[in-house]
Amino acid sequence: MSEGYELGFFERYLTVWVGICMVIALVLGNAYPGLAETFEAFEVSGYSVPVVIVLFLMIYPIMVQTPFQKIIRAGKSTKPILTTLGLNWGIKPFLKAGLAWFFFAVIFAPWLTQDQIGPIIGGMILLGIAPCTAMVLVWSYLSRGNMGHTIVVTAINSLSMLVLYAPLAIILLPIADVAGEGVGVPAGQIAFGVLAYIGLPLAAGYVTRKKLIQRRGREWFDQFTDKLHYVSVLALLFTIVVIVSPHSRTILDQPIIVLMIAVPLIIQFMIMFIISYWTAKKVGLPYEDAAPTAQIATSNHFEVAIAMSITIFGIDSLATLTAVTGLLIEVPIMLIIVQICLKTRHWFPKIKKDEGTAKSPS
Repeated sequence: MSEGYELGFFERYLTVWVGICMVIALVLGNAYPGLAETFEAFEVSGYSVPVVIVLFLMIYPIMVQTPFQKIIRAGKSTKPILTTLGLNWGIKPFLKAGLAWFFFAVIFAPWLTQDQIGPIIGGMILLGIAPCTAMVLVWSYLSRGNMGHTIVVTAINSLSMLVLYAPLAIILLPIADVAGEGVGVPAGQIAFGVLAYIGLPLAAGYVTRKKLIQRRGREWFDQFTDKLHYVSVLALLFTIVVIVSPHSRTILDQPIIVLMIAVPLIIQFMIMFIISYWTAKKVGLPYEDAAPTAQIATSNHFEVAIAMSITIFGIDSLATLTAVTGLLIEVPIMLIIVQICLKTRHWFPKIKKDEGTAKSPS
């Protein structure tokens, strides 16, 4: 990846295209309210099949461009892995829970009833204990991060949810006046997510990369992947439409509460990013590891959060609205964070050219 790399026109205005797709999704979902039921009819382990397909198309090109050797090397590098896990599980859940309580039990309390406050805080807590998986691969890719590190830590994060999700829910949900004892680990959903969003694209990408280089040569492969990255970006935009549209009625029916929910969520995103980025710099991580470390710690696994909100509070609850709002604002916020990372990469120590990054979307 060259030092002179700049985002192309399409990527530079990606936030604009994302905003347009969100508007399209809200209009589409409002015009066709049966979309949610249609998507629910095609689910596997709590995941919508159309969502799985577009996420595969989003992640697969990234995996094709990631040499498998980098993944193996990243798995042997303990410092970035331990830093990411510490931020994800030791700081983010408690920061999000604290901000949720402060804003909804104190700041916004005069405008809400107690029946509204508890579910909103509960929804934010469920977001905080579900670390990001699939989407962070795109954020790291756009930031020119170490894709090997991103893939390894994303997989570890998903597996660590099997152990830490329920205990953290039990500890933190009482803040929302909700008993956490009945919270189970969504093991099937997490396992399917690891397979669909990491295992399958990784295997397909590895085979594609190996066969194409063997048959057509490295020069042809590099020219091919120069165009392939557009598949990831277009799939990201289509993913937004597919994910947001079934929830559009939920969002549009309660715009004031959505705005209230957005305030602490945006603040939490930025605080968590600053803490994570600063920590990564302090422990001496190079930029290629620091960017995905901060992005993984900042973002959330919205599928699990939405599913658990529905399970605990109900599909029409404010907890579910909170989880959906988290999805709605996370994409534009993370795109801003990508830009911040790219503009501050000179803050970090450099590494050898062949050690860090997947092929960039140039």
